[in-house]
Amino acid sequence: MTRIQTTDFELGADPDWDSPLNFKLTPELLVHALMETASAVHTGWESCIDEDAILSQILAMDDTGDKSIRLVEQEMLDEQDQTATWHDWTLEVRVGSVLTIGHWQLRSTAPPLDWEWTAAAAESAFERACVLLGRRARRGLVIEEPMRPELPPRSSRH
Repeated sequence: MTRIQTTDFELGADPDWDSPLNFKLTPELLVHALMETASAVHTGWESCIDEDAILSQILAMDDTGDKSIRLVEQEMLDEQDQTATWHDWTLEVRVGSVLTIGHWQLRSTAPPLDWEWTAAAAESAFERACVLLGRRARRGLVIEEPMRPELPPRSSRH
């Protein structure tokens, strides 16, 4: 009797937990699934992150180091208006040498509600992207101290 094997698995047996699964992913599909609310998206061979501007970052990698997901928060000066700054949350999805990058950006003077929404959108994209590596990301608690507004110095008191 000749047996024809149509899959890599034994017929009638459940697939092993370590069975490799393959998906066809493209940068376009990653952008569609993860970065739909980003203000800018692009691909690249090198990171566009300015290492000197990083405020915080979190990185998830696969076991081989060939794939990674990175969420970076950075702040930079506006190229046209050197007195204004932008805050940027960048999600980098690296598969081999290909980077798919999404930016969530807003002016540093934006209202707190815009900050909350933008940060949550970028963090949610990071959480979903970690699934590609078989990783889970959980939100942490951050305590923020109140910022004191800069008051002009007084020349005299009354």
